[in-house]
Amino acid sequence: MQNLPDKLPDDVDALKTLVFKQLKKADDLSEKNKQLATKNQQYKTKILSLQEQLNLALARRYASSSEKLSPDQLRLFTEAEADQDLLEDDSDETITVPAHKRKKSGRKSLPKALPRIDVIHDIPESERICPHDGAELQEMSEVISEQLDIIPAKIQVIRHIRKQYACSCGQCIKLAPLPAQPIPKSMASPGLLAHVTVSKYQDALPLYRQEQILQRIGVDLPRATLANWMIQAGQLIQPVINLLRERLLAYDIIQMDETTVQVLTEPDKRAQSKSYLWVQRGGPPGQPVILYDYDPGRGSGVPTRLLEGFKGYLQTDGYDGYNAVVIQNDLVHVGCMAHARRKFSEAVKAQGRKKKKTGKAQQGLSFIQKLYHIEKQIKDLSPEERYQQRLGKSVPVLNKLHTWLEASLEQVPPTMAVGKALNYLNNEWDKLIHYLDDGRLEIDNNGAENAIRPFVIGRKNWLFSASVKGVKASANLYSLIETVKANDLEPYAYLRYLFAELPKAATVEDIERLLPGVINPDQIAMR
Repeated sequence: MQNLPDKLPDDVDALKTLVFKQLKKADDLSEKNKQLATKNQQYKTKILSLQEQLNLALARRYASSSEKLSPDQLRLFTEAEADQDLLEDDSDETITVPAHKRKKSGRKSLPKALPRIDVIHDIPESERICPHDGAELQEMSEVISEQLDIIPAKIQVIRHIRKQYACSCGQCIKLAPLPAQPIPKSMASPGLLAHVTVSKYQDALPLYRQEQILQRIGVDLPRATLANWMIQAGQLIQPVINLLRERLLAYDIIQMDETTVQVLTEPDKRAQSKSYLWVQRGGPPGQPVILYDYDPGRGSGVPTRLLEGFKGYLQTDGYDGYNAVVIQNDLVHVGCMAHARRKFSEAVKAQGRKKKKTGKAQQGLSFIQKLYHIEKQIKDLSPEERYQQRLGKSVPVLNKLHTWLEASLEQVPPTMAVGKALNYLNNEWDKLIHYLDDGRLEIDNNGAENAIRPFVIGRKNWLFSASVKGVKASANLYSLIETVKANDLEPYAYLRYLFAELPKAATVEDIERLLPGVINPDQIAMR
């Protein structure tokens, strides 16, 4: 033992005191070693966490964004908890799906509705002689090939000539009325208004670029004028949005998501602060509805307001802000398996190039990929058939996934990427399995995320909204365009027709006949 005196005392009490001091020093040293070991482990965990963050940042910047695992990688598991049934080939599984036609390869034919201009190419009369016997060649057939030609946008001025009549008595003058216009006392015709709207909200073309394009053809329309038109157009279609909301809330399945938007002039908020655009996707089969709503905050009061009176299934990501409306409206809260998959995919990427091929991240991802493989096989089935197939195919996989999850939770630190993925899966488990309740439900919330993507793409170009009126109008116009697209209508043709007919509508029934999913597509094509 170190630090002992050269000569030990002969007195027993003195010896006891010496031994006690040495034992106390040893205990102190042992406790200090434990503290150093704990701190060392904390440093190691922190280093691994930072390395994971670096690997994940590199993967996001340079690597593929795919969340798939290759079939070969799925067969590399050797740990005891890896489920061998999960790794078997699915070739013996039989799921009946409707027949489908294989698409032909090669160039697609041009639409028959496009006008055709025939350009005749003939052989000169002097060359219509057979070189063998000198006889005149006879026409036998034609070889036709087609090219697509585009003429720059045609702009015209519509002159409204209103006849005026007067009586010789000088007391009676009558003027022919002007038809109701989408924006009274402006030069914006329904066609121009539809063009500017579609260019910005479908093609993500900012108003200042549209201003430049119009200037090139000799038309001076300042962006301030265009912006004011968009605000008035958004207000004009408010009755249509209201009826679409009624349709949305009347159906018992809604998906929701939210994203940020910057508004420069908001009451009691800085220009740099974030506001939010909320998207809701639902509606009955054959009449889908996609609605956007602006709100300065992201609190639980927003979905409570937007879903007032709604009953049924609400599918969202793991954001806690939806919990209040779920409780208040007694909704079934359906989770998003894509978010769980994404976290396991990020955990795989966080391992870097020297990632394990049999780790927890790969195992969790493979379970979820199995569920998605089943969904891919049954996507064309009826809701009842999907429900039955999920009971037979998906439930066993989910049971095995849950058993594996419970065994894995205590084996991984919660601060690591795979630990976060495991805890997310565990916390959201009850919501994630609700898609089994009804064949109409989706395994994830990707429908809402895809619906919000056009806004995100547009936001990259125009960056912000100048005012609350502007962002509310944008929400209405995005809602209408995305709903029109979901109902397989052409946005420009529909908006041109709507902007011409909506100002004439006198009753709710008149407006209902103009809704996507109700309107006859032939009406739009005829204009």
